Amino acid sequence: MGFGFRVKQLDYDLTPVAGLALVGHHLKRLDPLFKRLDAQWPCRGGLPPSTLMRSYVGLLAQSKSDFDAIEGFRGDRFFQEALGLVGVPSSPTLRQRLDAQAALWFDFTSQAIEALLRKSQPDYGLLPCGHVPLDIDTFAMDNSGTAKDGVSRTYAGVDGYCPLAAYLGTHGFCLEFALRPGAQHSASETTYNLETAVPMAQRLSTAGPKAPILVRMDAGFCSAALMADMQRCNRPGLPRVDVLIKWNPRKTDPLEVLRRQELEGGLLWQHPRAGKRVAVWEVAVQVEGIAHRLRRIVRITERTVDARGQQFLVPEIILEGWTTSLPKAISAEAIIDLYAGHATHEQFHAEFKTDMDLERLPSGKFDTNDLVCQLAALTMNVLRLMGQQGLLGPHAPVRHAARRRRLKTVIQELVIRAARVINHGGRLWLGLGANDKAARAFCDLHAQFAASG
Repeated sequence: MGFGFRVKQLDYDLTPVAGLALVGHHLKRLDPLFKRLDAQWPCRGGLPPSTLMRSYVGLLAQSKSDFDAIEGFRGDRFFQEALGLVGVPSSPTLRQRLDAQAALWFDFTSQAIEALLRKSQPDYGLLPCGHVPLDIDTFAMDNSGTAKDGVSRTYAGVDGYCPLAAYLGTHGFCLEFALRPGAQHSASETTYNLETAVPMAQRLSTAGPKAPILVRMDAGFCSAALMADMQRCNRPGLPRVDVLIKWNPRKTDPLEVLRRQELEGGLLWQHPRAGKRVAVWEVAVQVEGIAHRLRRIVRITERTVDARGQQFLVPEIILEGWTTSLPKAISAEAIIDLYAGHATHEQFHAEFKTDMDLERLPSGKFDTNDLVCQLAALTMNVLRLMGQQGLLGPHAPVRHAARRRRLKTVIQELVIRAARVINHGGRLWLGLGANDKAARAFCDLHAQFAASG
């Protein structure tokens, strides 16, 4: 039996990315900021900065980070109308303008992220203790085999970058995505990032859930100076900021700690299985720069037999701890569980690197790549909002039950949608296919955005 299809080119326009119309609705909310940006950095005879940024956000929303990808949309009226562009830049123009002016536009992105989230007021997701988590961490981006500015050896053993990201809420809204050289230590220059991320989280919480903030960080940020910086954010009229940081024992001898605690008595051992026992206790610690004492939850684990039944010649002793300003009403076990939830942010890192194709950054200039990361944070929040508003309702495409959708799912179900572009009545219409199972959710979401302005 022969292949039954025939192929021809139609005489009307189609678009494979109808979801850019939804992205454009979110960008339209930022029009006042874009206008101020264009007024501050005018470009005579060329495209304004807002058009360059909107264009690149349109690429990132499709998982395209390469500047050359813009060439596929030159002369595409839908791309231009959907994103509110005065024109579509060429690939050389986009690259050269970002290389020349990236450092001048850094302040815009943090303002845009805050304005977007303040106007949208999403469900950030609260912790069982009633706090909104602010998870801060660094991660490695492999850019080996390149000579890009700032590429150096990361803690993961690859050459690349080690950016710092800050996510607000359990659903992963990104407030900060700051590019760093690969060899930079986690705690180095983090004070500057906290000065942006923590007050922004407080302001967004004031406008939204009105809940205290819990900053969660791993042992790389175990620093008295950083803890004091966050405690200074507690000011009248703003949500309280608490900290939960993994303790770095550094040169502390676990065996010596175990012997000392056994001599003092009071250790309550739990035996999860044969050959393994665990004890948890709490101590008060004085941190330089903080007037009141903080709590440190300490856990020591002793194994004489591994999970497969193999006996150790020498017992394995593991010492862990968590320093926090949370009140005593929250038990030690609950605090350990709260920190365990911090691991969810690893999924958000992966969404940047894989779902948005940002593992290898597009430019050789550090400042340009830094701006790319910041625009990626803005794009992540746009996609996160689209997923929360469009893929969790009764008309959403069939998916497993979830409290949030990862970016890849949002891109597949809402952005990469085929539609006919119809020019009628002096405006563009999008015609979705009769067999499009996501059309109902798409139309509902579009109508919701159009009604909200």
